[in-house]
Amino acid sequence: MSYPDVEGLRVALDGAVLRVTLDRPDRRNAISDVMMQGLIDTFTVAATDEQVRVVVLAGNGDHFCGGADIVARNAPKEAPRPRAGAIQRRLPVQAHHLIPLVCEIQVPVMCQVRGIAAGIGFSLALAADFTIAADNARFWEPFALRGFTADSGATWLLPRRVGEVRARELLLLGREISGADAAAWGAIHTAVPAAELDRAVTEVTERLASGPTVTLGLMKWLLHAGRDAPLDQQLRNEAFALELSSRTEDFREGLAAFREKRDPKFTGR
Repeated sequence: MSYPDVEGLRVALDGAVLRVTLDRPDRRNAISDVMMQGLIDTFTVAATDEQVRVVVLAGNGDHFCGGADIVARNAPKEAPRPRAGAIQRRLPVQAHHLIPLVCEIQVPVMCQVRGIAAGIGFSLALAADFTIAADNARFWEPFALRGFTADSGATWLLPRRVGEVRARELLLLGREISGADAAAWGAIHTAVPAAELDRAVTEVTERLASGPTVTLGLMKWLLHAGRDAPLDQQLRNEAFALELSSRTEDFREGLAAFREKRDPKFTGR
């Protein structure tokens, strides 16, 4: 599988870990249209790459992501303005394609946040399976303060993570919260002192990268599907996932390790 860099985005396969780095530190890693397509392409390829057992998404420099680069998109141009409906045509193939990919790809996604995580940066942190942030990081939904409504799944993700009352505070009032508060509210996995962030991310990444990859992917799918499924449908989903996971090499290794009273050595197959 190939993971080419694009302007503002670095991608590298490090053993079983796919490292995806937003790389526009001078713009707080605001996501351009080119970066958006690069992220979509990267997650699409990773979804079927058997070398990849975990994806780590981070930002270069002092910040994770300052949101989408709406300043560049709305800068005065000589070309005529897009025709009516341009936003609702664009979003389904850009941000509204990326967020479901992060939620649904059957590979664990780890998000590392320092500095600002605003707009789609906040949504990426919410969509990831594990987000670890510096306790002084800043999570912010600036939409209402700029006079437009939220996108990137914020109105779906936030109520499910932090509850509707707090989601209203974040979205309607534009309240900014720290990494420590985001963890306390259940928006992210945990927050640690900034000096400990790399170590904390590495510990979880290594555990995911050495885990039973097929089982973890199916478990992720079950959790996502179960948000809206009735009980009878979710029980059928569980039976389907159990059938698949019980046919893996990692399942046999797990049983052998249990019998032999040792730690399992999963291969991701």
